[in-house]
Amino acid sequence: MADDRTEETAPLLTEQQPTGDSPPAYSPYPSQGTLGVGSNVVTVPPIGPDELPPPYSPAGIPTINCKVCQAPVSIEGKLHQHVVKCGACNEATPIKPPPPGKKYVRCPCNCLLICKGTSQRIACPRPNCKRIINLGPVNATVSIRPPGTSRVICGHCTEPFLFNIHHNALARCPHCRKVSSVGPRFARTRAIIYGLIGLIFLGAGIGVTVGTYEMATHQGGLYVVWIGAFVTGLLLLIRALYFVCMKVSSVEGPA
Repeated sequence: MADDRTEETAPLLTEQQPTGDSPPAYSPYPSQGTLGVGSNVVTVPPIGPDELPPPYSPAGIPTINCKVCQAPVSIEGKLHQHVVKCGACNEATPIKPPPPGKKYVRCPCNCLLICKGTSQRIACPRPNCKRIINLGPVNATVSIRPPGTSRVICGHCTEPFLFNIHHNALARCPHCRKVSSVGPRFARTRAIIYGLIGLIFLGAGIGVTVGTYEMATHQGGLYVVWIGAFVTGLLLLIRALYFVCMKVSSVEGPA
């Protein structure tokens, strides 16, 4: 168990760990301030098999492009290795898929790590980084979406999200957590239905009140009928007003 934990937190090129106070200038993730132990938590996806750089061989010498600085790296005589070191930035680049049950993960400081395929959280071992890395899903994974899944633009925050318009027309945005109507038809239809039923209850309440006004002095239960009719009608009208004021999200197209 201890060996597995040590392996997951060890860089693939241990002899080339940088000793400066910040990641190299070529890093696409500039650090903000001095990083301490456990001071930064990031989420990164594992490196999928289709993300390995393709071989590039000028003048007959097998080379690949570094995944960090894009400099050509010779792989002559190194095809038996899983990773090679770039001579320009001293970072590791995979040239083969990871061993069975393992996966590659690159920290924002560009340190390439290898961990178990089931790992969800690892730590970067570099002294000047020490990020806690939450592993996201593998980019190469293909998810099969059910029919009717569409790309919807939230009417509140204008952020896009996926929603199945065949099952429901009331969508809760995963970004702002607010409910909106997918298309104006649903909200308009519900507003009309609730409004008409609310008016019917109010009209019935008024009619019953006028028709049984004299009887109510002898039958106290009629007051309950009056109150029930008016309260129900009022609640239905409030619900209709809710749909009238509801934001409308637009369907951008199929996902």
